[in-house]
Amino acid sequence: MNEQAKCVFVANGQIQAEQVRTFLEARGFRTALRGESLSKTHGLTLDGLGRVEILVGEADEQPVRDLLASADAGEFRLEEDADVEPAT
Repeated sequence: MNEQAKCVFVANGQIQAEQVRTFLEARGFRTALRGESLSKTHGLTLDGLGRVEILVGEADEQPVRDLLASADAGEFRLEEDADVEPAT
């Protein structure tokens, strides 16, 4: 990542960070993780210890924020789900 890195998500621990990172990378965004070392050695996520930031390039910041907001709101759909009509 050669451009300025921007934090787009703060996870509570390595497991959540890897889930979000995998989701973003599957959509074609390059990511990096930055976090407290205690999260890796002790799995600790108390009072900010264990927090992991997900970083993306400056140009991807807004598209990633939009994607995460859509997923958080339950609006995100995979392409193969787009053709399926909701059950009534």
